[in-house]
Order: sequence, then C-alpha cells, then structure tokens
Amino acid sequence: MYCAPFWKKKKITDNFRADIISTVEFNYSGELLATGDKGGRVVIFQHEQESKNRPHLRGEYNVYSTFQSHEPEFDYLKSLEIEEKINKIRWLPQQNAAHFLLSTNDKTIKLWKISERDKRAEGYNLKDEDGRLRDPFRITSLRVPVLMPMDLMVEASPRRIFANAHTYHINSISVNSDHETYLSADDLRINLWHLEITDRSFNIVDIKPANMEELTEVITAAECHPHQCNVFVYSSSKGTIRLCDMRAAALCDRHSKFFEEPEDPSSRSFFSEIISSISDVKFSHSGRYMMTRDYLSVKVWDLNMENRPVETYQVHEYLRSKLCSLYENDCIFDKFECCWNGSDSAIMTGSYNNFFRMFDRNTRRDITLEASRESSKPRATLKPRKVSTGGKRKKDEISVDSLDFNKKILHTAWHPKDNVIAVAATNNLYIFQDKIN
Repeated sequence: MYCAPFWKKKKITDNFRADIISTVEFNYSGELLATGDKGGRVVIFQHEQESKNRPHLRGEYNVYSTFQSHEPEFDYLKSLEIEEKINKIRWLPQQNAAHFLLSTNDKTIKLWKISERDKRAEGYNLKDEDGRLRDPFRITSLRVPVLMPMDLMVEASPRRIFANAHTYHINSISVNSDHETYLSADDLRINLWHLEITDRSFNIVDIKPANMEELTEVITAAECHPHQCNVFVYSSSKGTIRLCDMRAAALCDRHSKFFEEPEDPSSRSFFSEIISSISDVKFSHSGRYMMTRDYLSVKVWDLNMENRPVETYQVHEYLRSKLCSLYENDCIFDKFECCWNGSDSAIMTGSYNNFFRMFDRNTRRDITLEASRESSKPRATLKPRKVSTGGKRKKDEISVDSLDFNKKILHTAWHPKDNVIAVAATNNLYIFQDKIN
C-alpha cells in the first residue's frame, strides 16, 4: 500500500553519534522537511518538482540548507554540560517568501529564518568590488548601486533566542494556532512564549512539589490544540493526559479534562509504571482526537470521552515477555513518537529492528514495514514484515529473539497532504512514497 523509497541520507561515519537524527518534521505545506541531529545541526530538504524523465517519482527531496543550530555549552553555576542535541523542531506557517522554524536543545530555543538570495548589490561608492574601502578624496562622482544576478544562496539566520527559562530539560515545543505564541515544556514546567519577546515567558503549568522527594511524575510531552489557541494538553510519566484551558486561570495547575485508562489489576507487574509512561501526544488535524504513544501501544482518545481511549493499537505486544531484558539494556526507556496522516485516517509509529508500524483507522488493518538498505533501491516495494512470537516460524517471519534493539525508529513524520513519510533510523533518513501503478 505504501511504499517505494526515493531518497536516502548518505551515511557519514566520521562522527557516528553526532549524525544520529533526533527529530524529523515536515513544514505546513510539505515542501520542506527538517531534521535535527545530536551534533546540533539542522538539515532541511526541499521537495523537487516532478521530472518528465522519471514520472514514477513525485519529485525527490534534496538538501536545501544545512546549518549549525546549537553548540555545546557549559553551565558553570551547576557544573553541568549542556549538549547540542536538537530535541525538537517546529515550523511556523509561512507568511512571506522566507521560512521560519523553532529548534531547541535541552535549554535554549532559537527562531531561525531561512531565506533565499539570488541577487547582490554592485557599484558601491565607498568600497571596491572586492570589499576594500576606497579613499574618500579620490571619489569624484557618485554611483547608484545596482542589483546583479548571482548563484542562489540559502541563508539561515537566528532571529530570536529564547533562553534561561527552563531549569530542567526541554522535551517539547509547540506553536499555537494564533501563530504568535508557542509552548515549551520541560520535566516539571510548561512556559508560554510570545515569538517577538525573548526576555520573559509566562509559566502556565508547574508540577514541582515543595519537597522534591515527593515527586511522583514528570511531564513527558505537551502540544497546543490545532484550532483553539487557549487549549493545550500535556502527558505524564504516569500514563495520564491533562487538557487545560488558559481562559480558566493564568496558572493551569487545575486541568479541565483528565484522560486515563484504568489499569487491569491482574496484569500489573514491576514494569507497569514504566511502560505506561507516555512518550508522545499529538492532536489530530481536525482537533477532535488526540493520539498518545506509550511503550507498547498507541491510543486514540476522543476529547469528549475521558475514561478510556476509543482506539488502541498494539505496536509490539510480543515484547511484553522481553521486558526484563529490555529493562537491563535500558531500551524500556526509549521514547517513541507517533504521527497522523493528513486526513487523520491512518497513524504511524516506530519500533525495533528498524521496523515501523502503520494502522488504518477505517479498516483496522495494520502493516509492519522495515527501513533498510535493501528497500532503498529506486522503485523497490516495501514488503510487509511479520514477527514470530513462538512455535513454528514461517519463511518470511523473523523471530523475536533475532530482533536488533540497537536499530530503532524513534522519529517519524507524515506529509501533511500526500502519502509521503519520513522515517529516521539512527543516522539514516528514509523517505517513502505511496506506490504509483
């Protein structure tokens, strides 16, 4: 159903860790795709127009701009290293010829302007063409500078830097539907910023207890409603989601709605609290539903029903018997993201062994696909993969014991209009498109 890959990021082996992709995000039109990595770099890919020579491709994504967003820092007061890793990227809606995006590491959020320049001014009065200053006494006539064509340059420049507002590590940023404000969330607090004001923000959620020994949960993700600028949600490590309305109070410590699925006492174990922690929350494009990802499943919630999700999809239930070993190698703490397609009819999330899962909400069918070098050949069709959970293994199936837990797909993105998906597998980016007959 979904499939042929048409571009793959080249693998750079000089500094493997710095190249590991840490976030993937399409812009509102889907024309641009941004990735951030652990080295603090942002790489932007642009969708090229369809080629007459290769009509089977809907245009490739090629590198448009690369820039260093964050550098490693050191907090001398706390003797703490602040790594350059990009935690999140969020695009702003395009208002003019330039594009704007927010990128954040653990502490600092930056607003970047990405613009094109294909002309340069020539014929200055006070300096030569090579840039050297001229002797004012030798200037005998005035020239009017003219704009001359030049090779296209894509420039990325920081327009705002929002710093010193988070004590703990930032895990989420979300642009509000008013396009003037945005949220940033760390483990214990959520702040509301205005895009034009960098020296102050409003603290709208604070769950830090007076005594840190009484701390029982942390904020794991937060997102603004796509249409109502006063509504946002945040998820917790206890598996709960709180919906807040900023019209009710300046400090939203009291939620408007509380979403939690009752736990089955018979299935409770040592790992229950860890695997129930929500790693991602996303509103549907319509604003009617929201989706949450915990360790083993994806749940879809109706905003009008708080007591249980309307849909639950098991991502890799076969790992339930492996939780002990996953705890020992720390994989149980991996934070998988999830995303909607443009019409909210399908959802996607990642798994191990470079597998990713897609669920059709209308037919309730699901498929497991693999992002690998073998599937990255032009016009290659992705074959569904199946995991054998025990007994006799079929020819096409892979055993649970042979899954590679070092290969994991944590970050995925879906084009807002087309069946085009981006999947980050360690330091490789795969882009797949729906198969064209």
